[in-house]
Amino acid sequence: MGLTLPAIALVFALCLDSFVASFAFGAQQIRIPPLPAMMISAVCAATLGVSLLIGSLLRPFLPPGLCPAAGFSILLLLGVTRLLDSGIKNLIRRSQSGSARLQFHFMSFQCILRIYADNTAADSDHSQSLSCLEAAPLALALSADSLAAGFGAGIAETGSAAVMTALSFLAGLLLVGLGAVAGRAVAKRTDLNLSWLSGAVLILLAVGKLL
Repeated sequence: MGLTLPAIALVFALCLDSFVASFAFGAQQIRIPPLPAMMISAVCAATLGVSLLIGSLLRPFLPPGLCPAAGFSILLLLGVTRLLDSGIKNLIRRSQSGSARLQFHFMSFQCILRIYADNTAADSDHSQSLSCLEAAPLALALSADSLAAGFGAGIAETGSAAVMTALSFLAGLLLVGLGAVAGRAVAKRTDLNLSWLSGAVLILLAVGKLL
């Protein structure tokens, strides 16, 4: 199976996070150089590719009727989570305020959790430029959805893992660049939130698995 419309929609929904994150960096006048941008896109694409491959390898061992149901359940749960994304992030931010504030340790769970709630926290040295070291935990935070969605899509046979991985890398790289440019243009005049859109797309994809 090559590049299908559901496969394109899934990649688009997952790459929206990269656009929103780079928009936030641009609005704060924080640069994302080419190498860190490629690193973010590569980690997200690789996570999607590996999870798609695992899902497709498990598919032959599952009862035929279970595969669409499993794909539906995973994509639906992820879609609902994305719809609730703003509330989850606000809860994390509140838990980090005052004495409960989480310390920033590279590659630790606390670090990734903090970056999930506030992407610009990845610029830990306040240099106004994202380094490869700082891009690593950001990439992990952004690739969390790809892990679950890719597994569900692999089980449900949504599309070719190789093609979707390549598309994810190219789309992610493009959206990181576009997001940074848009963020610099808008500056701090708005707080962009597209989690509802990616959530809606994932829910539609989930429903499509049962049709």
